[in-house]
Amino acid sequence: GAFLDWGLEKDLFLPYKEMTMKVQPEDEVLVTLYIDKSSRLCASMKKLYDLLSTDSPYKEGDHVEGRVYEFSDNFGTFVAVDDKYSAMIPRHEDTSKLRIGDVIEAKVTKVKPDGKLDVSLRDKAYLQMDEDAEKVMQVIEEFAGVLPFGDKASPEVIKRETGLSKNAFKRAVGRLYKEHRVEIT
Repeated sequence: GAFLDWGLEKDLFLPYKEMTMKVQPEDEVLVTLYIDKSSRLCASMKKLYDLLSTDSPYKEGDHVEGRVYEFSDNFGTFVAVDDKYSAMIPRHEDTSKLRIGDVIEAKVTKVKPDGKLDVSLRDKAYLQMDEDAEKVMQVIEEFAGVLPFGDKASPEVIKRETGLSKNAFKRAVGRLYKEHRVEIT
């Protein structure tokens, strides 16, 4: 397990079985508290989802700050906005560089009927295109000026090689083509 500095004289114990990832010194993680079988106060990185509030003051388009607390292959990356409101980055968005405990800046893309937030690290497509086009240019340069795949490649290949969704990739290539920076053969 690990001992967490929570500002009191005695550190808080986080048992290994209650971790969702290995905790490193200097990591900041969001935890819940519980009393273990021997009546000690302990921490858990699990079950945060059920404790986060769904009545946030945020609306679509708002910029928020949140802390990553869980990854799910089925849904996406779970984030606690302001460390108290339930939010998620959908799985189609690349979050591979994030770690549990990371504090992120995001934009609210949707407020669901149950009050949970969908957030994104990316801007609207038309604002994101320039950045995505530069990513594609970097990949082209890494492959000596020729991409070994095109827009007919599977979404998985495009995501693995560029970090972009297939649609974002196609928009970026279209932008580069329109600017005469690439040829499509």
